[in-house]
Amino acid sequence: MRELERARWRCRRGLLELDVILQRFVDEHYARLDEAELRQFETLLNLSDSDLWDMIVQKEADDESSQSVLRLLRTVRQ
Repeated sequence: MRELERARWRCRRGLLELDVILQRFVDEHYARLDEAELRQFETLLNLSDSDLWDMIVQKEADDESSQSVLRLLRTVRQ
């Protein structure tokens, strides 16, 4: 439970659109992520708001290692 609380806190961003998407993602998908996907999510959260937003709105990301989590984030965005 502590990791979930930490993830929720880290999802609070300066960009409102990211706040909404990341909070929905945590509510809908976080509990089902495997270890690799949790690491991917942590890596994405380390990005700046603008870089993370750009990755979410792109059709394909340059970073293949985060594809599964980005696909989930994109479904939340729609």
